[in-house]
Amino acid sequence: METTSHKPTGMTAFIIIWAGQIVSLLGTAMSQFGLTLWAYEITGKATPLALVALFFVTPQIALAPFVGVLVDQGNRKLLMMLSDLAAALTTAAVLALYTTGNLQIWHLYVSAAITGTFQGFQWPAYSAAISLMLPKKHYARASGMLQTAGNASGVLAPIMAGALIGPLGLAGILIIDLVCAAVAIGALFFVHVPQPARTEAGREGEGHVLKEMTYGFRYIFARPGLLGLQTVFLVGNLFSALAFAVFAPMILARTGNDELIFGGVQSAGAVGGVVGGLAMSVWGGPKRRVHGVLQGWLWSGLLGMILLGVGRTALVWAAGMFLWALFGPLTDGCNQAIWQAKVAPDVQGRVFTARLVIAWLAQPISLALAGPLVDQVLEPAMAQGGGLAPTFGRLVGTGAGAGMSLLLVVTGLLTALVGIGGYLFAVVRNAEDILPDHDHLSRDMGSG
Repeated sequence: METTSHKPTGMTAFIIIWAGQIVSLLGTAMSQFGLTLWAYEITGKATPLALVALFFVTPQIALAPFVGVLVDQGNRKLLMMLSDLAAALTTAAVLALYTTGNLQIWHLYVSAAITGTFQGFQWPAYSAAISLMLPKKHYARASGMLQTAGNASGVLAPIMAGALIGPLGLAGILIIDLVCAAVAIGALFFVHVPQPARTEAGREGEGHVLKEMTYGFRYIFARPGLLGLQTVFLVGNLFSALAFAVFAPMILARTGNDELIFGGVQSAGAVGGVVGGLAMSVWGGPKRRVHGVLQGWLWSGLLGMILLGVGRTALVWAAGMFLWALFGPLTDGCNQAIWQAKVAPDVQGRVFTARLVIAWLAQPISLALAGPLVDQVLEPAMAQGGGLAPTFGRLVGTGAGAGMSLLLVVTGLLTALVGIGGYLFAVVRNAEDILPDHDHLSRDMGSG
């Protein structure tokens, strides 16, 4: 058993872990930047980049029910450390292949699948741990801080990777990633991460393996408010995954592989995420969290994705990415706060992984379709003389990247409609009222 007498707890422990994650995410973002440039220079196609994302997401979805059981029954701190270690080992393997001249595109698919498998432990274990480390009034702020960490790395990573990839090469960038991963693992080692006490909800989920693996889904489907929220994310992710898959190749195609413009636009998006994350860290979001969820979807699509699609200069693309990312912490932070308040900590592993499956179910479909849809349909149709060029050429232009720009506009409109549509359903707009907080349930049962 872990001794806690000399290890930080509570907010202090959270901040130490958070700082370690900032460093780790910086290294990860730098290596992703370098590998994205390498992959696009080798292939010149959108499909390989979409497939890397597909191989990363699919294991997380497929293994989520099993992961949820392990998170609830296992040591959450250890699972987070193993996740970071697995990511470091795959980076080391990619580094070895690259330095020996053997790295191929398919190696990135395998690396993404392994990293995605272990990353599936990180988010539910981290989320469930925060529910015990902090009081619920700080849940949205904590989520905002985590969003800030991810986006702060996105501000620095393209700049640092762009500056260092010349003198150090891709190998040097990957070595930096390994050092950053070691910092994150060390931060976790020196803090105390609490384990939850058993609750009535936890006892309901106990039983044979199949019962435990399906408990999270049964929990959500028995609560219409939570199911409604995840349906919003299911549909929203269907469209946003399409947009995300084509963002990088669109910029590279329209700039002739200009890594400085690509890095600048990425950094602008990360700045937007930092601003949004800091706002959530200080503000904590609206009193009714569901407004933050739905309006985050609305404005990210309407202001961010559409502007990114219609843009034809670095300045407009940067503005679009800034606005797209600005509303992400609002959407995710408010949603996370609702779930952490409503779901008992000792079942959050199973419930949160089931939640992930529902929200991400459409992403493999989007990522599998994005490459062929762009490379074989939209790009040829938006070339000079293409079938769609006369209709949409004035909106997004023609030539290389125009088909991907058109897809961004369409997905932006559909994403905005997701936010508006959520208000039409009572189970979504009243989700916070339909289900009581888990600590209220515990007090009620204790006084009965």
